[in-house]
Amino acid sequence: MPLRSNPTYRQERLGAELRKMRERAGITARAAAALLSSSPMYQSHLENGRSGISEDRLRRLAAHCACDDAAYVDGLVAMAAERGKGWWEEYRGIIVPAGLNVAELEHHAVSIQTFQMPHIPGLLQTEDHMRAAFRYASPELTPQDLEAYVAFRLRRQHAITDSPVKPYEAIIHEAALRILVGGRKTAHAQLERILERSELDHVTVRVLPFAAEDFAGAGHSMDYLHGPVPQLGTVLTETGHSSVFFDAEPLLKQYRKRYDRVAGSALSPAESRDFIVHMLQEL
Repeated sequence: MPLRSNPTYRQERLGAELRKMRERAGITARAAAALLSSSPMYQSHLENGRSGISEDRLRRLAAHCACDDAAYVDGLVAMAAERGKGWWEEYRGIIVPAGLNVAELEHHAVSIQTFQMPHIPGLLQTEDHMRAAFRYASPELTPQDLEAYVAFRLRRQHAITDSPVKPYEAIIHEAALRILVGGRKTAHAQLERILERSELDHVTVRVLPFAAEDFAGAGHSMDYLHGPVPQLGTVLTETGHSSVFFDAEPLLKQYRKRYDRVAGSALSPAESRDFIVHMLQEL
């Protein structure tokens, strides 16, 4: 099997998890390679995401490392079995690699939670909202690339609209709801889209109003993409120039607590719906 020249985040994550599992057991890379009847070079490529591993070999390694968390091992096996190319690969070379990794994570997540301060969550945006927002991209997108980015984000939305459905919860700050991206008509349609999506049984939308007390979370926007077990989750945050992924267990716990604190200040789903309806009447 040829080595991967540009492993995806998920492929690198699998390798990193296998390395952590080996190190927790106090097993050297050379000893792990011998167990798998392979070479130390293969073990290095495996733990860097550049080479794959079969289910049999993965389970043998887990057993040798005395890893008795069956759900965790099953989650790793599922990651190792992802041999085919996802739809996002059609956009490689057009969309930045971080964007492709986001689409892959959303596709495989068992549930998604997001908190957004300045922006409407991408999975809830209308096409007109996307197009208006992408026109402010830096560096400026060509007309062809702009259309590609819009098409890519629309395809990403299938993660919460296609079957099998997955739970999706969005907490949106009032600031994001009030910014007239694309003008009044586009903003009106965007609020209607949010209400429409919130009617789906698996989608929950909550508003964090300006009037919320005990909230000081400016700059703490995040996407929490849950894996089959807590330790296989991923947190995504955005900077002005890139996407940053966190998967270390202490950080996952820290962001879990941060999200729960934000949720404690947000309106209930029913209150949030009334809030957005009132905003629509004001537009």
